[in-house]
Amino acid sequence: MLTERVPVSLMSSVVAPEKPTSNTMGPKEVELILVKEQNGVQFTSTTLVNPTASQTNTSVEEERETWGKKIDFLLSVIGFAVDLANVWRFPYLCYKNGGGAFLVPYLFFMVIAGMPLFYMELALGQYNREGAAGVWKICPIFKGVGFTVILISLYVGFYYNVIISWALFYLFSSFTSELPWVHCNNTWNSPNCSDWADNSSVSDIYKATPAQEYFERGVLHIQDSNGIDDLGRPRWQLTSCLAVVIVLLYFSLWKGVKTSGKVVWITATMPYVVLTVLLLRGVTLPGAIDGIKAYLSVDFLRLCDAKVWIEAATQICFSLGVGFGVLIAFSSYNKFSNNCYRDAIITSSINSLTSFFSGFVVFSFLGYMSHKHDVALDKVARDGAGLVFVIYPEAIATLPGSSVWAVIFFIMLLSLGIDSAMGGMESVITGLIDEFKFLHKHREVFTLFIVIATFLISLFCVTNGGMYVFTLLDHFAAGTSILFGVLIEAIGIAWFYGVDRFSDDIEEMIGQRPGRYWRLCWKFVSPCFLLFMVVVSFATFNPPNYGSYMFPPWANMVGWCLAISSMTMVPLYAIYKLCTLPGKLAYAITPETEHHLVDNGEVRQFTLHHWLVV
Repeated sequence: MLTERVPVSLMSSVVAPEKPTSNTMGPKEVELILVKEQNGVQFTSTTLVNPTASQTNTSVEEERETWGKKIDFLLSVIGFAVDLANVWRFPYLCYKNGGGAFLVPYLFFMVIAGMPLFYMELALGQYNREGAAGVWKICPIFKGVGFTVILISLYVGFYYNVIISWALFYLFSSFTSELPWVHCNNTWNSPNCSDWADNSSVSDIYKATPAQEYFERGVLHIQDSNGIDDLGRPRWQLTSCLAVVIVLLYFSLWKGVKTSGKVVWITATMPYVVLTVLLLRGVTLPGAIDGIKAYLSVDFLRLCDAKVWIEAATQICFSLGVGFGVLIAFSSYNKFSNNCYRDAIITSSINSLTSFFSGFVVFSFLGYMSHKHDVALDKVARDGAGLVFVIYPEAIATLPGSSVWAVIFFIMLLSLGIDSAMGGMESVITGLIDEFKFLHKHREVFTLFIVIATFLISLFCVTNGGMYVFTLLDHFAAGTSILFGVLIEAIGIAWFYGVDRFSDDIEEMIGQRPGRYWRLCWKFVSPCFLLFMVVVSFATFNPPNYGSYMFPPWANMVGWCLAISSMTMVPLYAIYKLCTLPGKLAYAITPETEHHLVDNGEVRQFTLHHWLVV
C-alpha cells in the first residue's frame, strides 16, 4: 500500500475538492491511499486531513481588512511621510548647507538608501499581511526588531501629539482681530520683550520678540519652571487641546483603515492647498525673491564638509518614515497583487518634492522678514519649533488680514501633524493586534486604551516645564534607536531571509522580479549606509539642551534608558526564541512555513549559496 499526502489543488484530476462552507475555512489536505489488488485494479480512498500550521495564512489573508480604494493607501503613506519636518527642517538644512548643492548628497542618499528601504518595507508588509512584529515569521529570531519599531512609534506619540496641540492652541488664538503675539504689552511679556522695530536690540541675546515670548511664556509658561525637576501641573488650556487631538485620533483609527483611509483625503491634501496659497502670497512680498535666492544659492565648496553629507543622510533616514513600522502596517492592508514597487517610487518622490517645494514657501516669508526689519537672513532663519511657532507667525502678523493667514497656516500644521500621528499610532495598534490575535475582536477598545495611555504620558509635556520633557523625548526616543532598528531589519531580510527569496516574494505579488540594482542596495549598500549612520550617531552625540538650560545627569540617564529600552528588544527576543525553540538554531532563522524542511535537514541558511547569491 502506497500512502501519499498532496494538496487539494494538485488533486483536481483525481478527486473533486470539497467546497468550503464559509469564507474563513482554511486550506485542506487530501490523504490519497492507493490500494493495488491482486487482479490489477486500483482503488482509491481519500480522507481530509487537518492543515498544518504553515498553511493557515490563507484564512488570515481572507479575513484581513483591505483599503477601500488604492488612493486611500497612497494618501495615507504620503500623509505619514510628509510631516512637520518637511516644513521646519529640510528648508533650513538646504539653506545652511550650500543651498542647491545640498540636493546632491540628499538625492544621492535618497537613491542608494531611502527608496530601497522604503520599497523593502512596503513589499514586506504587503506579502506577509501582518504588522511590524508579525512579518518576522520569515525569520523568527528577528521578531524583536518588530517590537523595537512598535515601541519607538509609541514613544514618538508621547510628544508628537503635543506639537499638534500647540498648533491647535495657536489656531484658537488666531480667531481675533489682533493676533496676541504682535506687541509686548501682554500680561505674559517680560521687560526683555522688544519689537523687531528696535534694530539696535535685535542682536542682543537678552532681548526677545513678542512672538518668541508668546510661545515660551504665553503658551508654554516655561518661566514658571526652573527645569525638568520642577514641572508643575498640566496647564488646562494645552491639556484641553491635547484632549481634542486624542479624540480626533481615536475616531480616525477606531474602525481601522476604512475610517483612517477617508480622513487622509482631507489631512493629506490640505497641506498642498495651503502651501500653494502661502507661496502665492509669499512671492508678492518685498524681499521674498532675496530669500528664495538664498535658499537656492549653490555653494559646491560646502560639499567638502563631511557634516553636510551626514546631515543629508540623517534627513533621508527620518523624512521618509522608514523604521517606524508604519509602512509595513499600511501596506499589510493592500491587496496581494498591488504594485508596491510603483507605490514606493511615487510616494517617496512626492515626499522629497514636498520638502523642496516647502522651502520656497518658508524662505519667501523669511526673505520678507529680513527685508522688513533690515537684518541679515541668518538672523531670522532657523529650524524646528522656532520656525513654525515663532518666526512664521511673526511674519504672518505683519500682513494685511493677518488673522486669516494665521488660521490658514495653523490649519496646515494641524493636517500635517494629524495624519503623521495617525500613522504612528496605526503602527502600534496593527503591530500588537496582529501579534496577539485575541485583540482582533476588540480593536475599538484596544485603540481606546492606546490613545488614553498616550494622552496620560503626554500630560508631562503640557506642564510648565513640559518643554524640557518634550526636548528630552525628542532627543532620545527616535534617534539612534530608529537607525539601529532599520539596520537590523535590513540585515534580517537581505541576509538571513535572503534577498533572492525576498525577490521571489515580490515577483509572486507583482509579476516582476526586482532588478539587480535593488537587490544590491538591499544586501550591501543600504546595510553599510545604516551601519555608518549608527556609528556616526553615537560618535556625534551631544547631550540635549533647551536654550541655555542644560539637562541634569539623571535626565540624560532617563533618556538613554528610553532609547536602549527599544533597542534591547532585538537581543532579548532572540535569546527568548533560542531558549524556547526545540534545540535548533535552524528553526530560529528559517521561515515558519519551512520548519518541516529543517526536520529533513534542508536549511538554506546553512549553505554558502544562500549567503553569496544576489
